[in-house]
Amino acid sequence: MVIYMDVIWLLNFLADSLLLWITAIFLKRQVKIWKVLAGGLMGSCLILFALTPLASVASHPVMKMGISICMVLTVFGFKRFKSFLSCLLTFYFSTFLMGGILMGTHYFLTYDLKLRTAVSLEGLRGFGDPVSWLFVAAAFPIAWHFSRKRVEDLTISSIEYDVLIDVTIQINGLDLQLKGLIDSGNQLYDPISKTPVMIAAVSAFKDQLPEEILQLSDKNNNPIELADKIPEIWSEKMRLIPAKTLGANNRLHCAFKPEAIYLQMEDERKAVQKALIIFTDQELSSDGRFQCIVHPAIVEQAVVQTAS
Repeated sequence: MVIYMDVIWLLNFLADSLLLWITAIFLKRQVKIWKVLAGGLMGSCLILFALTPLASVASHPVMKMGISICMVLTVFGFKRFKSFLSCLLTFYFSTFLMGGILMGTHYFLTYDLKLRTAVSLEGLRGFGDPVSWLFVAAAFPIAWHFSRKRVEDLTISSIEYDVLIDVTIQINGLDLQLKGLIDSGNQLYDPISKTPVMIAAVSAFKDQLPEEILQLSDKNNNPIELADKIPEIWSEKMRLIPAKTLGANNRLHCAFKPEAIYLQMEDERKAVQKALIIFTDQELSSDGRFQCIVHPAIVEQAVVQTAS
């Protein structure tokens, strides 16, 4: 029998890449294709080790675990341990799920009379293999708990994804592209004009903002002391809003009125007529999934943009 290692390696490379891509879909993450391919390439290296004296090492569970961790780090990176662990467990969930589907499909389409007879005879003997029973008894609760937690995490991720929208902010010649979270807990208004306020993290576009605006976004700075240093093009759009938010109690926040805000919701692009924006240097999402918090009133008053 002839074994074509290049074909086997290619199949494993494609399979590993597909599993990483499916993991990204489950997590509702947008990942770059080259990272997925790099992770798949890393996983397929185990096949190449089979041709070397390291074959026994490559087949060890610790080695496989290490490669899996490297694959997940390559594609999703590391921001917090909890977020990384969720990615790793979802990757294994995807692997076991796809493996089970492939195995089930194979035995569904293949009828083996000898195998069926052997199973029947084993059943007539009573309890079957004691080792198998002990394994199933120990592994079933673990597998059930693992599957339940993964499904719960995926459900929460799906709910959060449903309230994520693409936000475009146009202000003073800047075109800021953000991912926004519609948060019903955000009830921040300008007390005078009753204009709803959106909160945006400057980390996503720090290189586009003037230094004075970046200083205002720092919660440790006093906006009153920095007001005279703000460029006129920005100061004429500025409003001071007293609020208890962003980890600060009863302080003034500098909000700005943009020329336009657009919300991409499913297949519709909506324009916002009335809104203010507060820039903050704080990270609004621990895993970087969104960069701004959208006031629900902003979404409610947005109108569908028509072609003109």
